[in-house]
Amino acid sequence: MIDLRSDTVTKPTPAMRRAMAEAEVGDDVYGEDPTVNQLERRAAEVTGKEAAIFVPTGTMGNTIAIKLHTQHGQEVLCDSRAHLLDWELAMVAWFSGCVVRPIDTEDGILTWAALSKRIKPVTQYAAPTGCIEIENTHNMAGGRVYPLDGIQEICEGARNAGLAVHMDGARVFNAAEAAAVPVSRVVRDVDTVMFCLSKALGAPVGSMLAGTREHIDRARLYRKRLGGGMRQAGVLAAAGLIALDQHPARLKEDHANARYLASAIEAIDGVQVRAADVSTNIVIFDVSATRKAPAGISRELKARGVLLNAINDRQMRAVTHYDVNRADCERAIQALAEVVTT
Repeated sequence: MIDLRSDTVTKPTPAMRRAMAEAEVGDDVYGEDPTVNQLERRAAEVTGKEAAIFVPTGTMGNTIAIKLHTQHGQEVLCDSRAHLLDWELAMVAWFSGCVVRPIDTEDGILTWAALSKRIKPVTQYAAPTGCIEIENTHNMAGGRVYPLDGIQEICEGARNAGLAVHMDGARVFNAAEAAAVPVSRVVRDVDTVMFCLSKALGAPVGSMLAGTREHIDRARLYRKRLGGGMRQAGVLAAAGLIALDQHPARLKEDHANARYLASAIEAIDGVQVRAADVSTNIVIFDVSATRKAPAGISRELKARGVLLNAINDRQMRAVTHYDVNRADCERAIQALAEVVTT
């Protein structure tokens, strides 16, 4: 099967499996797992932050970050299609006691001009703004990348307003590759950043949350409350170290394959995509003009050996990763053309 559903579906590489089998371990809740400690130091170094913590999932990392920056009864500002809002089980409300104030954008990219109009002070009537969340790359906007000056403007404005900024950087390494800068430059101005080891970087499990030493010390408490104390987690962290140190260099291949997919899909009758807008590893395309339901197209593709998900009643999403090569992309395009034109 050619699996384009997500970059979460990658299998551990042989190097990862060897590292996992040979990992030196200890009890991480006691701070005694040397491989986890090494991964956390490396993540802090890569992001340019004081400290980092290993968590099982990106959702847990984002949940902890929002808790760090807010108090119960506040609002969190984010894009209206943010993963934080639509795909994380209302954890902003459940764990942090906050509500989300979504802001509509055309391309998933928030600006300070839009955010500044929504910031609310403490009054007797409205929930005050607690923090700002940005998603880079933006999943449901097709892997869009925030401009560096846009991030800087948001963070400067937020700081002047007394607010923190958290970046959901699940695929921030893709953003860095697209912008041709180090990850540390992309996340330089935000207060905290979460990134996934288990998405584009290809590790089987895990995400990282990075920020100040004070933030990460508190994050350990919240991780434990959420059930994230993983004990001898070095067997997982070992794969994460391979992902962090070896796989960013491979992301340019994923981006090239995504652009190839988008260009070929653009030529299929009834399918709409702006290939020029594809800058990372996500391609979202509209099949409504084919008069076939995305879910039905997905079922027909599966019968032809291609896994590709519908994301709503008009659109589908293809995500490239290191387990999909150019030949796989060619086969997937051929299958899609057959399904939508017959």
